[in-house]
Amino acid sequence: MEPIAIALVVGGAVLLFSGAGLSVYGAGLLGAVLGGGGGYLLAPTLAGAVSLDGLAATAAAVVVGAVIGVGVTYVLLSMAIAAMGFVVGTYLGLVAADPVLGDPSLAVTALVALAVGVGVAFLGMFMSRTTMVIITSFVGAALASQSITIETVNDAADAFDPDPLIFDATAPLFLGLFALGILSQFGLFKLGYVTKLAGHLPGASVLKDEKARGA
Repeated sequence: MEPIAIALVVGGAVLLFSGAGLSVYGAGLLGAVLGGGGGYLLAPTLAGAVSLDGLAATAAAVVVGAVIGVGVTYVLLSMAIAAMGFVVGTYLGLVAADPVLGDPSLAVTALVALAVGVGVAFLGMFMSRTTMVIITSFVGAALASQSITIETVNDAADAFDPDPLIFDATAPLFLGLFALGILSQFGLFKLGYVTKLAGHLPGASVLKDEKARGA
């Protein structure tokens, strides 16, 4: 495996099993992944504007995107979680539309994707921890199972089309990892020492569901 492929799998595993448990740092990691991914997709389009090409343009776009993703996450954490929920939720809707609805039309797929994105974003405004568990488990499972690879990202970037990023959401490996990530992450919060440790992390209080905040 190439180093970048290994990095994607390792990063996916970290998100999968401890994204929400890492509190604000897990949110920052997801922000970096989404921001860097956005920069990677935009690199071919922006290369001419910044007078860079090839690997230099791609590297610059990924670094800038990751920095912006982390920065937005830290400055506007609650809003960032809702925004990441919308992005990941919309992607989840795209991936799940075919197996759930049976090859729907493009318009129906788009509506389902947007509806799921809005729903997850709304959930993120009131149940931050639960939302982080869901979206970090989804992204982590997609990366760790190699449902998303550097090749599919390259294809999406070259065509500026999300189709190469749509994978089979019914694949046993992906579903198994997704379920395992959700179960293991919720399990982390039931362990006293993990909860106590997270309570000392800067920004940890943000990643609590409304009910937990009022407790």
